[in-house]
Amino acid sequence: MRYASSRTIPACSLLCFFLLPPNSWAQGGPSQGGPNPELRNETLLRADLQQHPLQHVRETPTQLEIADGTPIKLQTVRTISSAHAKKGDRLDFVVVKDVRVGGFTIIPAGSIASGSVVGVKGRRILGRGGNVVLKLDSVPLISGEQVALRARKEIKGHSRTKLMLAEMLATAVSYLPAAPVFLLSRGEDSTVLKGTEVTAYTSGSSMVATKKLLVAKNGASELGEMIHFLPPRTVDGQGRDGDMLNLVFVAKQNDLEDAFARAGWIKTEKTRLPAFWHLAMQRWHYAKLPMRTLYVFGRTQDYSYALPDSTSVVSRRHHLRIWKTDYEVDGTPIWVAAATHDVSIQIQLRKLRMFHRIDPQIDAERDFIAGNLSETKLVTHQEYLHCIDPVFKGETATGGAYYSDSRMLLVELHPPDSGDTNAQVAAQPAEKSPEKSATPASAMLNATR
Repeated sequence: MRYASSRTIPACSLLCFFLLPPNSWAQGGPSQGGPNPELRNETLLRADLQQHPLQHVRETPTQLEIADGTPIKLQTVRTISSAHAKKGDRLDFVVVKDVRVGGFTIIPAGSIASGSVVGVKGRRILGRGGNVVLKLDSVPLISGEQVALRARKEIKGHSRTKLMLAEMLATAVSYLPAAPVFLLSRGEDSTVLKGTEVTAYTSGSSMVATKKLLVAKNGASELGEMIHFLPPRTVDGQGRDGDMLNLVFVAKQNDLEDAFARAGWIKTEKTRLPAFWHLAMQRWHYAKLPMRTLYVFGRTQDYSYALPDSTSVVSRRHHLRIWKTDYEVDGTPIWVAAATHDVSIQIQLRKLRMFHRIDPQIDAERDFIAGNLSETKLVTHQEYLHCIDPVFKGETATGGAYYSDSRMLLVELHPPDSGDTNAQVAAQPAEKSPEKSATPASAMLNATR
C-alpha cells in the first residue's frame, strides 16, 4: 500500500546524519534557522575595531626643504686685522650650534663655513680708524652638498678725530702754526678677533634627501656644545691671549647679580680713560677702579666685579669678568668668567702705563669665588669641568705669568626667594666633588639633570 505523502529517504543521508557532529547539522544555510556566519563575523570585527583602533603611521618624507633665511651660528677661526688683511683673503668660520630642520640635523656643530674679506681700509689721517668687511659664502650640509649663505660683518677701528681736534685746540693756544700737524693723526686699526660671533642665513630655499641626513637627538646638552667650542682664554683688543676662563655660572641674570651683591662684590666702572686718571681724581680709596677690557666671542665683558681688600682698596682686590653665552641649561642662561687676584700695582714709566700684578696661582682664586658665593646660600651645585684645550701655564695680556690645573668650576645659582631648603646642603666645597670625564658629554651630566 502506498501513501501519497510518503517519501523514500536515501541510505546515504541517514548515514551522514549520524556521522556528522551536532554543531554542523544546521550550517546548511540561513533557511535552517541558525546564525548567519557572515553577519556574526562582521559584528565581531566592528567590536574589535572599537577596542583596537587602527594606528596611522606617519611616513618619513623623502625630501626636506631648507627654507630661505635659516639661521646658522658661527665663530671666526682666526684674528683678522686691517693692518695685514687684503681684499680677497679666504676665511674659515666654525659652526658652533647644530642646525636642525624638521627633526633632522642638516648642519652639525663643528662644520667649517667659507668666506672672504671683501673690503679693507687701513687707519687714515684725520684720526679715522681702519675698516674690515667680511662676507660668508657657503657651508656644507651633513650630506656633503653646499648651501649658499648671506652674511656680512663690518668692524670699524676706533676713531681719534675728537682727540685730534682737542690736541689742535690746545696747541693753537700756545703756537698756532703747529696745530695743523695733528691733521696727520691716524685712528686705530680695525680688528676682528678670533672667536667673534657671526650669524649667517641660508640664501634661497633648497631640497635635500632625508636619507642623507641625521635624525636630531632630543635633549642634547647645550652645556656640552658650549664647552666644546669655548675658547680657553680671553684676548685683548689686538688678539693677544689673556686670562684663562676658569668659571662657569648657570643662573638667570637677576640671580647672578643678586648672588654677587649678597657676597659683597661691587661692579667696577666702564671707561676708556687710563687708570692713573681715575686715581688722580678719586685717590687710593677708589674701589670701583675700572678693569682692562678683555674679549670673548668678540665681545667685551658683560660684568666686571671686584671684591677689594679693606686694607688696600686699589692695589689688592679679587676680581672677575663675566660674559653671557648663547647657550642654556633647561632654559637658564650659561655664563663664563675669568677670575684673577690682584696683589699689587706695577707702573711702567717708559710706557706711562699702570697695571695690576696678579697672584699666579689662579686656581686658588677660582675656588675662593665659589666658596664666597656659597656663603650666600644661593649655590645649589658645584662641579669641575675639563677644558677641551687645556691651559696649564699662560700669561695675561700685560705679561703676568699664571699656572692652573686647567679645570673650570661650574656653579649653579637659584633665586633667593625660591624657598629651597636644600640649598645649604647642596653647596658643598667643590674639592669634594668626584672627578668628571674630560669629554664634553660627561661634563654636563649633573648640570642637565
